[in-house]
Amino acid sequence: QVLLVESGGGSVQAGGSLRLSCAASGRTSSRYAMGWFRQAPGKEREFVAAIRSSGGTTLFADSVKGRFTISRDNAKNTVYLQMNSLKPEDTAVYYCAAGGVVVARSEMYDYWGQGTQVTVSS
Repeated sequence: QVLLVESGGGSVQAGGSLRLSCAASGRTSSRYAMGWFRQAPGKEREFVAAIRSSGGTTLFADSVKGRFTISRDNAKNTVYLQMNSLKPEDTAVYYCAAGGVVVARSEMYDYWGQGTQVTVSS
């Protein structure tokens, strides 16, 4: 069992930055690939970024490439999503998830956090 808790969401103006954190509990949490997904009102949940358990492989949605970075500190059991050059269309609830592989498919992730709201105003 892995418990995930996101933090760092908030409101920011377009062009600003936020860093989301996802703290994982459980002795084996560092063995999991970690992903970030987001869901805007009235839309389906979509993939944002993912990172391998070792941190050596990352994957990004085209919509965030060059603006977002993902990293992890396994000593702290924490994954980060650094979001720069934010746009109003980035507004959503952001979720972190733990799974076995670095993929964009949400059904491949076994554990999910409760989400943190990110609001970007124009």
